[in-house]
Amino acid sequence: MASVEMLMPKMGESIIEGTILSWLKKEGEKIEQDESVLEVATDKVDTEVPSTHAGVLKKILVKEGDVVAVGAPIAVIETEGEVENAAKDKESEEINSKEELLAAAPENTASLISPSAASTPLQEISDDRFYSPLVQSIAKEEAISKEELSKIPGTGKDGRVTKNDMLNYLEKRSKNGKASSIEVPSISQPKAQVSISASDEIIEMDRMRKMIAQRMVDSKRISAHVTSFVEADMTNIVLWREKNKMAYKAKFGESITYTPFFIEAISKAIRDFPMINISIDGDKIIKKKDINIGMAVALPSGNLIVPVIKKADQLNLVGISKQVNDLANRARNNKLSADDLSGGTYTVSNVGSFGNVMGTPIIMQPQVAIMAVGAIVKKPAVVETPTGDVIAIRHKMFLSHSYDHRVVDGSLGGMFVKRVADYLADFDLNTSL
Repeated sequence: MASVEMLMPKMGESIIEGTILSWLKKEGEKIEQDESVLEVATDKVDTEVPSTHAGVLKKILVKEGDVVAVGAPIAVIETEGEVENAAKDKESEEINSKEELLAAAPENTASLISPSAASTPLQEISDDRFYSPLVQSIAKEEAISKEELSKIPGTGKDGRVTKNDMLNYLEKRSKNGKASSIEVPSISQPKAQVSISASDEIIEMDRMRKMIAQRMVDSKRISAHVTSFVEADMTNIVLWREKNKMAYKAKFGESITYTPFFIEAISKAIRDFPMINISIDGDKIIKKKDINIGMAVALPSGNLIVPVIKKADQLNLVGISKQVNDLANRARNNKLSADDLSGGTYTVSNVGSFGNVMGTPIIMQPQVAIMAVGAIVKKPAVVETPTGDVIAIRHKMFLSHSYDHRVVDGSLGGMFVKRVADYLADFDLNTSL
């Protein structure tokens, strides 16, 4: 018999920790490889974590409600035979470079480590405890000596010092007269005065609503939001969909909505204007190679979640439609994985599904632009014909394009949304399924 530690897996590119929601197996129970063992909540999604090995769940190392870093041990599995490379894998997890941690979690660690610390070699610690790259970088930034660090009580496994241990220590040290240059992140916001009467109902925000609130406030603080509007002629798309929707359902077993048409047009426009498909890292612009379109989905709870269609420009209309339906269905049934929500480079939000004609959407960080599509409405419009202008009934829709004015000027933001409108208006009525 051999034992192997089960580690908290990495569940997305910007996730460095997760909260243990519940253990699905008990100590002493037999488990199969890839069988779900526990449920974990991250800042993106709740997901089940499968076992890395078959055997018996010998010991659970973390309790429900604990916040655990990616790569930290969470359980011990007793297996039959030797577990090859287990020690090597564990060592590899422990010595991940600080650069990897920073790249994996810019939202979570940006306020903890200064740019100078990010480019400085890690401090060498020689006592018996393991110190993560993040703990070492905090120690270096705060000028904590090796001797001082060795005396900080650790609440992690085997007495390891965690990020929270460091923050608590620095807070106490600051109160004792030694200033700390580290900024402790907080989700609290300045409160407006609210009067409450006896007949008012007080509703506690759920975890997802709290995260959405924080993300929206952060985005407005980070990005200089500007919104441009264009009215698109959707007549060709409406006529094509009405003509083909029954045949589509008979052929593919599902409905085709308007969302795939929006995503296809946006993907084409991004190819024409690639500087919309960027992110900002300090004073550097990161130009994204892949075009990954996020789509806002309303959940039964009223909250919104944004799954991502990867490499949307490489899919045809049917391929996009299948992914849209799959992601929307899994979102509403809480079956999305963290990977489904990561990697977005541009986002579309269909406010028209609520009967709204336009909106001013807030950018999904670290993206620099987002588009809201309004309700499709019949309107009289001037149409040019070979024999002169005529008034005709057309299907019109407003596009609202919010973009980060730090890097997207009005000309680029305006031309991009106009190009999307052109692609929608020029949809080929002879497109085949």
